[in-house]
This record gives sequence, structure tokens and C-alpha cells, in this order.
Amino acid sequence: MSANTIKTFCILTFVLFVFTPFVFAQNNGWTLTTNNDQNYTGIVAANGRIGILPSSNILEVDKIILNNVYDKESPLGVSKILLGMNFGNLDLYINNTKLSNANISNWKQTLNMKEASFTTSFTFNSLAEISYTIYALRNVPFSGYIDLEIRALEDMELKAVGKILTPDEYQSPVSTYRILRDAETTMPILQTVAKSRQGRHTVGTSATFIWHDINSTRENQRPELIHKKVSEHNNQLFFEKKVNKGEVYSFAWTAAQCSTQDFFDPQSESERFVIFNLLTPRNDLLSQHKGLWKDLWAGDIIIKGDLQSQLDVRLALYHLYAFSRGDSNLSIAPMGLSSQGYNGHIFWDTELWMYPPLLVLNQGIARSLVNYRSDRLEVAKRKAVNFGYNGAMFPWESDDTGEESTPSWALTGTFEHHITADVGIAFWNYYRVTKNKKWLQERGYPLLKEVADYWVSRAFKNTNGSYSIKNVVGANEFAPNVDDNAFTNGSAITCLKYASLAAKEIGLTPKDIWKQIAENIVIHKFEDGTTKEHSTYNGDRIKQADVNLLAYPLDIIKDREIILKDLSYYEPKLAEEGPAMAQSVFAIIYARLGDAENAFRLFKRSYEPNKRPPFGALAEAATSNNPYFATGAGGMLQTVLFGFGGLHLTDEGIIQKKPILPKAWKKLVITGVGPEKKTFVIE
Repeated sequence: MSANTIKTFCILTFVLFVFTPFVFAQNNGWTLTTNNDQNYTGIVAANGRIGILPSSNILEVDKIILNNVYDKESPLGVSKILLGMNFGNLDLYINNTKLSNANISNWKQTLNMKEASFTTSFTFNSLAEISYTIYALRNVPFSGYIDLEIRALEDMELKAVGKILTPDEYQSPVSTYRILRDAETTMPILQTVAKSRQGRHTVGTSATFIWHDINSTRENQRPELIHKKVSEHNNQLFFEKKVNKGEVYSFAWTAAQCSTQDFFDPQSESERFVIFNLLTPRNDLLSQHKGLWKDLWAGDIIIKGDLQSQLDVRLALYHLYAFSRGDSNLSIAPMGLSSQGYNGHIFWDTELWMYPPLLVLNQGIARSLVNYRSDRLEVAKRKAVNFGYNGAMFPWESDDTGEESTPSWALTGTFEHHITADVGIAFWNYYRVTKNKKWLQERGYPLLKEVADYWVSRAFKNTNGSYSIKNVVGANEFAPNVDDNAFTNGSAITCLKYASLAAKEIGLTPKDIWKQIAENIVIHKFEDGTTKEHSTYNGDRIKQADVNLLAYPLDIIKDREIILKDLSYYEPKLAEEGPAMAQSVFAIIYARLGDAENAFRLFKRSYEPNKRPPFGALAEAATSNNPYFATGAGGMLQTVLFGFGGLHLTDEGIIQKKPILPKAWKKLVITGVGPEKKTFVIE
């Protein structure tokens, strides 16, 4: 079969079995299972609106993260994404003994990436086998669902407690319990409403138990629900039930969390979501969730012959899908919905690292990511004016407002200006792939015009007619306040060219100055032709790739000899504490040069040292412990798609050039590519 063959076919199931010290890699390539809870990092269940991070402790959720809901971290601080009220903690008692990790056995957890479910199972003495599955419902995106099953090995008395735990940082929580009634239906609702830490938002959380035969079981046959308010920060609901030997007893706990960021009346809306989950048959509710994930996985990467790489790549793609939605016009923070890392702000991490794989595999999500920026274009235009420039100047860290949200002490917020070009490049690439001319006219070109005008006002004309961009922080943040940073200048060149192309595409005449400056911005060189990172660079170690980004993704440096010189010069200078993406860039470039083994070496190096047990969650760097780093996931996925897979984003759309496989892989299949949903097969 030709390496360039494009075809659709059925995917065979893997028949390999791999064991690592922490995870049993199941033979279907979709699940990760562990029975080791040491040095534990969980994998978040998320749906683009909320993230539910499981714990190694049974019946506990570590935290809940709310997407795009910010309040100031302190009276004098910057914005920070909200830690949600924790509705994911349950207590189970069997014969008056509370279950905990100390008195159970056969503990096991399984992440099913295909269905976006996270299951924990265990045995309590010789009395019961228990399992529960956490879902962040894709179909009801402000809600979560915990599905429980208890298999009685002996007669037992069961007590189940559901809780809403409100973090101490919330102000003035009010916790209640009400039984709502409509005709023949009773709807018990546990609820807490509170103000966020500095009072910017009201957050409402509602929850209830569900018995799956609720629509057929008479009210007087259901267990009695009892309310207990430990405090306004600890609101509880419980029931007691006798379960006979041999019986399998199933029930669920569901909750919804809403805020004034998205709803005028978050209290009532959270109730409505819970009532919807309560009165929708379980199979219908979960089938809708699984069906939406099936649609997402139409864009997939299948690796034959290397099951560990398959699982690593799928886990990366799972996270990008879990952290985003095609109907939200929201972006993705570096840590997604797994933590409050980097305050939940939006960086270049999205446009340069996470966005390209999503653009290839899911144009709906890609559209949300770029629309997040165009929705904040007017704020970016104000920022440009306030700093003495024209056009639009995007913030290094962005929140819901679109204003600069970087802490003032961090020079990146004031000087890392390549972000504005990164946004523009993402916009043209969206049009290249989708050919959506209406979007280009309404959103794409208006933004590209403004960012091009920004770079015109930002460029300084030298006496020899060339242009410099002075006083910036580049991609290598170890070198602050330099002139003519290679990546900043290269991204400005690219963005100016793309603005001209966009103008022509909708029948407008591009400004001559865009072309003039793009053709004359300085890229400095050493005497031997190696690209110089900035005008005064002298060989210092670097935090991450900068110069090498001119070969990929900017495609400014095309000469093979120079590309190799830049690779050999800068790779040894990478700092160990730097983020994962730099290795990915080197890997892609090597793959495009036809060097599969160096590409594979750097592909593995880009993420394996960053994996954290037991599931392989990625930390930002080999020396850090701050998973899950969605930016690193984007980098490794780009290596597979744009390196080994040979895919290129061009003005003709997504095309394939010279794919190449490492020896460890027998076949690479990429499905759901572009609007035509093509399948690329590389053998």
C-alpha cells in the first residue's frame, strides 16, 4: 500500500497486552486501568464546561473546575478561574461502618477514553462488591453524574450520603433542601448558593439521588431522603436501604453547577439541569453522552505495533476533546479543566500548540477557539491604543474579559507580543482548512487586518530600509527585553502575509505597507549561517524552541542545511526545566527531513519524562508536577500529525507530503481529517 494512500476502512482491534509498573494497558487501546494508588495523579472527567478530577480515595473527588468563570484571586491580584463547589464526594456505610481505603480491598480504577468515563471498583470485606463511574456529561454540560452499583454478598444495611462541599473561599453560602412537586412528580433538590471569593459571581449548585426506575416506582416504595446540614459549607443528603444477599442495587448521584458568568439565575438553572437528569431514563442520558463522544472520536489517531504510544497519543487527544466544545466560543487554558494552574488563563499555548491538532480533527472545536479571540477583538484594539500602537494587541494571558490578566510582575504580560501574530496565524489557518468565506468576511479578515496594522505600528524602520521589532520577550522567556527575536519577527512576517492573502480572498486590496514590512523584517544570522535567536544572542541556554519555529510551523526557513544547523545548535541548549513542546518541534522537523529515528527519539523525549503515575498524566516539564499539561499534549499530537503523518496546512487545505514512520510503528491511521473527514493511512 502506498504511504500516500487515502482510504476509509474498518479498524482492527489491537491484540497486544502491555504492563507497566502503574497501569495495565488494556488490549483495546482505549482504556487505562490501575490497581496502584501510590504517587497518584488522576485523570479529569471534563466536558468543556466543568472538570471533575477524581481522587485515589474511594468515593471522593479531588476538585471541580469551572471553565471561563473567573474572580480576582485576591483584592490586589489578577483573575483566577474558580474552584467549583465539590459535589462529587459521597459516603457509603455498610452495617454502620463507613467505607474508606483503609477497610476495602481490590481497589481498581479505569479510564475509558472512548466513552469519557472514570470507574472505581473495590470490595468491602466479604459483604459487597462496589463500583461507581464518574461522568462529566457532554450532553448536559454544566452537570456531572456518578453511577453506582452495589452487589450484596450478604444481607446488609446500606447508608449513602451525598454532599455539596463549598470551598472556604466562597462568601456567604446558603445551603438548603427542598422537595419540588409538579402534579404526580416529586423532585428532591439539595442546593447551595454562594458568592465567589471576591463577590464577582453567584454560583448555584444543586444535587440529588436518582433511582433508575424512578419513572415506574411509586413514591412510597423509594428510600426516604434525609437532609443534614453540617454547616453552610457542608450540605448533605442521605438515605438508608436494606439490600439482600445476591441483589445488585443501583442508583446515581447527579449535580449541576451554574454561575452568573453563564446564567442570569444560576440557582434555578442548576435545579433544572438536575431535574432533567433525574427524570431522563439513565440509558437515554448516558447514551447521549456516549454518542457525542463517539462523534468526537471520528477524528482519531490509530497506531499499530506500539500499544504504549497508542495509549499515550489517545490520552493526549482525549484531554483536548475533554477541555473544549464546538458550541462554546471558549478557549483552552494550559492545564485545561484539571486544575487552576496559570490561573486558568489563555495563552499562546492554545493557538500554537493545541489548536493545530484540533483544526485537523474537529473544525467545530477549532472554530470555538478562534471565535474566543474575535469576541475579544475590541478589547485588544483598546489595548493597542493604550500602549501607543495601532490595530489590535492581544494579551499574553487572557480571561473572560479579554484584557491583560498576567500578574504585573511578570514581564511576559507587557512584552511577549508574538501572541498577537499567533492569533492571526490561527485565523488564516482556520480559513485555509474550512474555506468558510462567510466566517472570513465576518470574523477572520476583520481580526487579521487589525493584527497586521498592529505589526506595522510595532515595526521600527532601520537606516538600511530593513525593519526591526524591538524590546520583546520571545518564545524563549529566559531572554527578556531583546530586539529582533527570531520567532517574534518570523510570526509577524507570517501574519502580515496572511492578512494580505485574506484581503485578496474576499476581494479587497491589501495595504502595500503590509508587504513592504513583511519582506524586510530582520532575521539575524551567525557567521556560519545559523539563525540567531535575537540580535545579541550569545549561546545561552534556552527555555524552549524559538529559532526552530521558523522551520515549523512558520515555514520561513526552508533550506535543509540551515534547518539542520539550527537543530544541532539549539537542541543541546534546551533547559531540562523547560516545557515539553520544544522537543515536539524538533521531532516534527526531523520527521519532515526524513529522519524517522531522531524524530521518534524526540517524540518520546517530549513527553515520557513528564508522565505521572498511575495513568500517565503529563506535567509541564520533566522536573515539575503540575498535570495535566494540555500544551504538551498538543505538541506530541502535532508530531504525529504533521511529522510522521506528513500533513501540511496549505492554501489548498490539508495535504500530505512525505509521511514517515518510526521502526516501532507498523501502521499509522489518521481519521476524520478536515471537513471532508478523510482517512490517511501510512504503512
